[in-house]
Amino acid sequence: MVDLSTALWRKSARSGSYGCVEVAFVGDQVAMRDSKDRDGPVLVFTTAEWQALLGGIRSGALDQR
Repeated sequence: MVDLSTALWRKSARSGSYGCVEVAFVGDQVAMRDSKDRDGPVLVFTTAEWQALLGGIRSGALDQR
């Protein structure tokens, strides 16, 4: 379990008023949450998992068809 009590959450400057995801880098892990539901669930990734997710997003591999 990751202690998120002191996490510094960041939201993309590109996110609009409808909300977005926020990320926090905590030690060697990355936490992600919905900016509209800050008390809701949090996904936690290892650095390798986070890099794989970003790679999939950038390559378009995760686009809906």
